[in-house]
Amino acid sequence: MDAVPLKLIVGLGNPGAEHERQRHNAGFHFVEALAARHGGTFRYEPRHQADLARVRIADSEVWLAKPMTYMNCSGGPLSSVAAFYKIVPAELLVAYDELDFAPGDVRLKFGGGHGGHNGMRDVLANSAEGFWRLRLGIGHPGDRDKVLHYVLGRPSKADEELIGAAIAAAADVVPVMMQQGAQRATQALHARPSASSR
Repeated sequence: MDAVPLKLIVGLGNPGAEHERQRHNAGFHFVEALAARHGGTFRYEPRHQADLARVRIADSEVWLAKPMTYMNCSGGPLSSVAAFYKIVPAELLVAYDELDFAPGDVRLKFGGGHGGHNGMRDVLANSAEGFWRLRLGIGHPGDRDKVLHYVLGRPSKADEELIGAAIAAAADVVPVMMQQGAQRATQALHARPSASSR
């Protein structure tokens, strides 16, 4: 598969210190890791209602974004940034927490539905389909009635380490994706042992 010309990477989460360490903020943590690696600094851009950082990855300029409108209203800022910088869906990667994967598991995919994720539901309502997704496993509490409290809670130390390792592995493959293609990046990610086998 050809190299993927990513120009915008958006992490989904909730703003504010009270949400910083929560499972639901895995997407924020991912773009923060990329900014730290590639020398970017986030600044709030009122016109987009998002924190933005500009970095160079694989010799290309990439915008990193964190919508500041809370998770369930992520689509507006994302579409605003994409429209302003003339970024088409195929140049977009959205990173977010995934209940259906164990902590430490991470998957890269192209296209698809929202899977019940309210942040992605709003993104799809505000954007054209045909973009990349990075799903960061946070595990499931086992009871639908406990999901809200669970995603807004802080993971255990062991789970936090697993999620952190997955974020680091995902950050490793972004340049691979941009230079060697999504297939090679996906192989590298999916070759990691699953969290259940660790």
